[in-house]
Amino acid sequence: MRKIFDWLDRKFGIKAPHKNFMKRPVPDNIGYSYCFGGIAFVYFLLLGFSGMLLTLYYVPSEKEAYKSILMITEEISFGWLIRGLHKWSATLFIVFILLHTVRVFVSKAYRPPRELNWMAGVVGLIFALGSGFTGYLLPWDQKAYWATEVGTSMLGTLPFFGGHIKNLLRGGADVGGSTLIRFYSIHVIYMPVFISLLLWGHFHMVKRRGIAKNL
Repeated sequence: MRKIFDWLDRKFGIKAPHKNFMKRPVPDNIGYSYCFGGIAFVYFLLLGFSGMLLTLYYVPSEKEAYKSILMITEEISFGWLIRGLHKWSATLFIVFILLHTVRVFVSKAYRPPRELNWMAGVVGLIFALGSGFTGYLLPWDQKAYWATEVGTSMLGTLPFFGGHIKNLLRGGADVGGSTLIRFYSIHVIYMPVFISLLLWGHFHMVKRRGIAKNL
């Protein structure tokens, strides 16, 4: 891998523009808990890779969604592996974001001048949970259907705008084909874009402010 990277660097000059980014000062007293955010980012990349492969065979249709999931799992070569990778990456992505959030809170790294970075991280956690919720419906089985029924009904209990949010997500009064299409669009387009933008801002602020020392 090193030889390949060196060859690419000779051709495209990769190292020089990013030299300052790669050589940032790191506090001496940090531990493995500071890796939780980076691990979550790795799982985000795995989600993107496996998700792109799944979209080649998944059919977001009320009649074909469940059949396409069975085809991916049972007929497509290594389909079970890609689906399992996507499923577990989604779970561990949220787990490590939560661990990262707890670490930041305990070490008080949310205080000025890093309060904006803390807010970006919290919003990113909300979008990650939303991505998991929308993706849960896509297998279109009984468990996914009733979980979405309950989840959207809970959102409907919010004051003032709850009913509108529920109908907007469902695409109507009940969970059906319109809900599946909307959740699929949110899951594969809107959520990845929003999370990517938040991650860019999050990493940019970490680069500018540096890593907070453990107190």
